[in-house]
Amino acid sequence: MRVRLAPSPTGTLHIGTARTAVFNWLFARRQGGAFLLRIEDTDKERSKPEYTANILDGLQWLGLNWDAEPVIQSARIAEHRAAIQQLLDSGHAYRCFASEAELTAMREQQAAEKKAPRYDNRHRDLTPEQQQAFIAEGRQATIRFRIDDNASITWTDLVRGPMRWSGSDLGGDMVIARRAPADQIGDPLYNLVVVVDDAAMAISHVIRGEDHIANTAKQLLLYEALGAEAPVFAHTPLILNQEGKKLSKRDGVTSVSEFRAMGYTAEALANYMTLLGWSPPEGMGERFTLAEAAAVFDFERVNRAGARFDWDKLNWLNGQVLHGLGPETLREQLLPLWAAEGWGSASNSSNSPEANPGWQIELCSLIGPSLSLLADGVEQARPFFTTPELQEAAAAQLASEGARPALAALLERLPEGALEADQAQVLLGEACAAAGVKKGVIMKSLRAALLGSLQGPDLLATWLLLHRSGADRPRISCCL
Repeated sequence: MRVRLAPSPTGTLHIGTARTAVFNWLFARRQGGAFLLRIEDTDKERSKPEYTANILDGLQWLGLNWDAEPVIQSARIAEHRAAIQQLLDSGHAYRCFASEAELTAMREQQAAEKKAPRYDNRHRDLTPEQQQAFIAEGRQATIRFRIDDNASITWTDLVRGPMRWSGSDLGGDMVIARRAPADQIGDPLYNLVVVVDDAAMAISHVIRGEDHIANTAKQLLLYEALGAEAPVFAHTPLILNQEGKKLSKRDGVTSVSEFRAMGYTAEALANYMTLLGWSPPEGMGERFTLAEAAAVFDFERVNRAGARFDWDKLNWLNGQVLHGLGPETLREQLLPLWAAEGWGSASNSSNSPEANPGWQIELCSLIGPSLSLLADGVEQARPFFTTPELQEAAAAQLASEGARPALAALLERLPEGALEADQAQVLLGEACAAAGVKKGVIMKSLRAALLGSLQGPDLLATWLLLHRSGADRPRISCCL
């Protein structure tokens, strides 16, 4: 059992391509088969090495390891042209001299008559004399594959069951090579090269999006004409936006590298992509690893209907992953983000508490339970590394009756050295009594002074951590 992912390096790794990769990988691992890669870089103008690098890096980050060196499609053009020549020799293909102007006029007439666009096969049966006349005019030719309108193309799809297409629905004879001089074969086109490469790679199952169904009907005809064994096909549902339309760049984030930059973890994103079109068995739940999904994956549980992208579910899954990390592991993942802000060991002396791994681990223990995105670990850590600006609600709290006297009383009692939790509780009680305020006043006021906000993690743990860095005293002082 051999499956493949065949991305085109004309852009970064799209979430739809990544979901296709996940389904291929899961099926291969479940069946004990091979997961292979083919880089389809025959679009010379749009294919770029940096996109290939982005695709490979994204797959590795997601944990979708492949089982052989990637095949580079552009390196196989000789094999593609040999297959086209085979089709010409067998009479399954022919040279079409129709000009672009003639084809445009044909399509305009069809549109005016409200007919579906299709090639009318006008050059299918040119005589040698007619061909020579076109050549004498200096015309170049595409190469077209003959499609019998009466042909019936059938296959059993692993997702959609029995499928049947009529040759008359495929738009006329199919171009398999671009325009070139009549003694040459132009650049081979998608449907032909896919068939040739899948056959050469001995691909047994082709798993791809439902938008390829019409291509499958055409490709099955090519397999037959080339005398190659066709693979089994599985057409997975498209990923839709909240309006039920195909997810596109207009919906914002669509590439794996963008999700990664936003702070989503590989584990959560791979988990969520598995759920986009596949239903786990009863009792499994929605939170699982790729390895756990591979142990039970099959196409009977892949849905036919489109899968709507749900940001809330992805955020929940990502939060579950982050909450399951130990503070040491979370620190390792946050360190590069903190360093980019100039925090931690990147900007502090080794004697600074903020540069101390123990202090950083305590901070991760404090903020970890409230993270949904890894990037949240930057914003929630910010008040611990830099003096925050007062938010409107915090400023109002500090201006309320009793707030400043209570903070002044607390500051008078604040020790220079270590501060423990029991001692901190005593100091709060003493400051309340001295200022004649309720405990809620000093708690809210202290949070406003320390964090610049009335929201945040556990106040006592926050205060103790900031006290260890020496930041609590100056922040309280600035509010008096």
